[in-house]
Amino acid sequence: MRNFIINTALSIGFDACGITKAETLSADASYLQSWLKAGCHASMKYLERNFDKRVNPKLLVPGCESIIVVLMNYFPSEMQLSAAPQIAKYAYSKIDYHKVLKTKLQQLEKAITEKFGKNSFNDEVQHIFVDSAPVLERRWAEKAGLGWIGKNKQLIHPGLGSYVFIGILMMNAETEYDLPIKNRCGNCRKCIDSCPTQALSEEWLDANKCISYLTIECKTNIPEEFQGKLSNYAVGCDICADVCPWNRKWAQPNRHPELETASPIKKWNCKQWENLNQEEFESAFSKSAIEYVGYSKLKENISILMEKFKKD
Repeated sequence: MRNFIINTALSIGFDACGITKAETLSADASYLQSWLKAGCHASMKYLERNFDKRVNPKLLVPGCESIIVVLMNYFPSEMQLSAAPQIAKYAYSKIDYHKVLKTKLQQLEKAITEKFGKNSFNDEVQHIFVDSAPVLERRWAEKAGLGWIGKNKQLIHPGLGSYVFIGILMMNAETEYDLPIKNRCGNCRKCIDSCPTQALSEEWLDANKCISYLTIECKTNIPEEFQGKLSNYAVGCDICADVCPWNRKWAQPNRHPELETASPIKKWNCKQWENLNQEEFESAFSKSAIEYVGYSKLKENISILMEKFKKD
């Protein structure tokens, strides 16, 4: 069963697949409680909800026995103009990655059901997840042997690096499981030392200071103390990934036509981003992950970058 699932996942178009046993994540529960208590989740109050389900998949999906984890490389083949407001690489594609992964996970589920029976899954509840529920995706990927969680708090896959989307399929059947691999960050601190806002530490990531949070999730004005430290990012941030030696060794352009980079991201210069209007935004990004950020937030971020640029 394990071999069938992994081989099928790869044939569907995922770049890696692993399977681990569904169990309570006791250590993560303790860590998450401390992180939340310290207020490191900033205004993302949804992270406080469904705590028990977040650390126990059997509560999220009754009958769940196994966690199937898939990875999809999203490292782009073409980069933006360096002087343009920067978009994190995960949002480069013109089609929202959530839709791409969910479609492939549905194909994987269908193949498993046809081979092993409809009781393999609990059809009464959601059991396919792509950044859409209280699921600790990176931890399950680590437990499934697909890499380790680095000091930049991202999953680092040996061979792909950390520019990977993670998809989860919770299965109501037992099978053979993969084993975790060794953490290979060692004494390296490049990600921590390179963070312009000092959001990263050995212990955790403080979302209050994180450029990704500030440019996407933060619903108020970006605090003035961080406005000059956005490093030209208008959506998200890749700094702690770009400096990682493992990414420099392993990151390679993805081969997925579904993740083709949106034309504006490849071509637009600073002036075009600055002059972006609502109609152009909807035309260019209505199907992409940037649509989640919203026109107003994107324009606000670009305005901050332009103000800093003019001062410099």
